[in-house]
Amino acid sequence: MKLTIMNASMKRDDEGAYLGQTIFQAEGYQSTFEITFFSKRGKEWDYSLHFTGDSGVEEEMLAVDALVEENDDVYDELLDAAWNKLPEDV
Repeated sequence: MKLTIMNASMKRDDEGAYLGQTIFQAEGYQSTFEITFFSKRGKEWDYSLHFTGDSGVEEEMLAVDALVEENDDVYDELLDAAWNKLPEDV
């Protein structure tokens, strides 16, 4: 599935944990999504998926969440988009 990355960011907090976001559209879906990533050390990541702006179609959210969960390439593309925005001086 083709993803269109619209925006991404990554930062570290005062305790060294990573927090990143990627805003994207998935081919075939009307909604725009934001995935938020969190990791204490940059190795094991938790994520949360939600609509950007107004609520969208729940079935789309469920389908995209399943895609992210089951397809490592999709997950990695979204995480890499955020990771690549981490300032080098951090």
